[in-house]
Amino acid sequence: MKTLLKNGSYINVFTGEIRRKNVLIGNDTIIGIGNYSDTDADTVTDISGCIVAPGFIDGHIHIESTMLTPPELAKAVLPHGTTAIIADPHEIANVCGTKGIDFMLKMSEGLPLSVFINIPSCVPATPLDESGAEISADDMTAYFSHPRITGLAEMMNYPGVLADDPGVFAKISAAKAAGKIIDGHAPLLAGRDLDRYISAGISSDHECSTLAEAEERIRKGQWLMVREGTVSRNLEALLPMFEEPFCRRSLLVTDDLHPADIINEGEIDRIIRKAVKAGKDPVTCIQMATLNAAQCFGLKYMGAVAPGYRADLLILSDLESIRVRDVYCAGKTAVKDGICLPFDASSADPGEWGTIFNSFRLDPLTPDDFYIEPKDGCCRVIGVIPGQVITEEHIMKLDLSVNNGIDTDKDVIKLAVIERHKNTGHRGIGYIMGIGLKRGAIAASVSHDSHNLIVIGTNDEDMAYAANRIREMNGGCTVVENGKVLAELPLPVAGLMSDKDAHTTAEMNCRLNDTVRKLGVPDYISPFMNMAFVSLSVIPHIKMTTHGLVDAAAQRLIPLMTDNS
Repeated sequence: MKTLLKNGSYINVFTGEIRRKNVLIGNDTIIGIGNYSDTDADTVTDISGCIVAPGFIDGHIHIESTMLTPPELAKAVLPHGTTAIIADPHEIANVCGTKGIDFMLKMSEGLPLSVFINIPSCVPATPLDESGAEISADDMTAYFSHPRITGLAEMMNYPGVLADDPGVFAKISAAKAAGKIIDGHAPLLAGRDLDRYISAGISSDHECSTLAEAEERIRKGQWLMVREGTVSRNLEALLPMFEEPFCRRSLLVTDDLHPADIINEGEIDRIIRKAVKAGKDPVTCIQMATLNAAQCFGLKYMGAVAPGYRADLLILSDLESIRVRDVYCAGKTAVKDGICLPFDASSADPGEWGTIFNSFRLDPLTPDDFYIEPKDGCCRVIGVIPGQVITEEHIMKLDLSVNNGIDTDKDVIKLAVIERHKNTGHRGIGYIMGIGLKRGAIAASVSHDSHNLIVIGTNDEDMAYAANRIREMNGGCTVVENGKVLAELPLPVAGLMSDKDAHTTAEMNCRLNDTVRKLGVPDYISPFMNMAFVSLSVIPHIKMTTHGLVDAAAQRLIPLMTDNS
């Protein structure tokens, strides 16, 4: 079956040119670029005034962060032109181990969206975390022969790399032996420490938040992933990477993106639009979103409009709005006039997958479980930075005898991370500022990367109520005030993903955000995403785990109270 796309132009990502030529597709492959006519094809589509581009490739995404199962994610991102993703399932792996990886592989089979997977490198992220499972080098080796496994996912345990940790290097060695790439994750690492980290074989990084970090990584041979997600918004700081010579070693990624943002704003197309609006060349942006990503991950014959390449193609109305009219996946129409066409997909049977749908083991909580015993001295308070997952450490004098230290006038409220996988009873409790919540509490089972139960609130009663509601739902997000649920989003799939369709999930996601705005959270804070990263102990500077506060750089527990003032 041959299809001709005629009377349009196409983007040549090898040369940066836009050329007026017809594109001939044979089954799943591009078989010709040139002056082909109607007689050369079985089907002819007139795309006058439009531009053919390669399908966008998201080089680093956690499917679980979209709160959607792979089939529902495909329905959400295909209309935005994303035809392939490189996914790291370390969220579900931290909850369910290798069974979680098997689930993601099964649920992403046969989709029009090409789902490639990197095997999680850090389950748990560090020994300071309490996850539901552990994955060793031996556990991951068998996966490297799978045709959709592209490499070892982000090596977040950079302290382990620098310390020559045997377990860390066993995983790196296994990936190297299989000829796989190794993704990086080393925020603020520089100089000799960065040299040692890269020398271990780590080829990319998506955690750069400054221009100096980005330039150093490219100059030292890494691929730079320009990230623009729901909470981690690094695009503005990294706009110079869209120019020569840096654009040749840069690609675009979302990392963690909520469903409402995908439905309402887009996916990789959203990043391109922002860059173009900031004055960057759209063809360069598309090169970064296609060919560069394919080259980074060794995806042969993907990421270009050229003979012999896979026919993952976009029909764009223009290069300013990056509006996607039609999408072809492996030569078949997947999106027509902006509407995703129906496709067959695997369905998840709760009975078959067992613990995937029953991931909570936790006793009910009471307000007393959130109480902090008053002591002399100052408190360490986690400071949230808008648009970043990096946090600040504040040393503050709090009066714990009044509202147990909570002071909404100073934006200081309470934070708790509660172990939920094995019912150990471990709870880390402290204080946080920068969220802006003035009343009630919010809670979720999404807390990177171990995904324990996390709660932020203005009083212990609402915190306990919110935590218990998450337990009752077997995972999800909730907003509570005065012992009443104001909005919620059930996430029964490992406590991470919805079992509903993409639009329903996005609507519930929007309702959550609208509700917390009424409780004082400002528009520039993404409360549930920001909250989710407060427990990730591999990102500077201080985080909260089930064992208490962690100094991320030193990888050690630190006390809530300090004599420093």
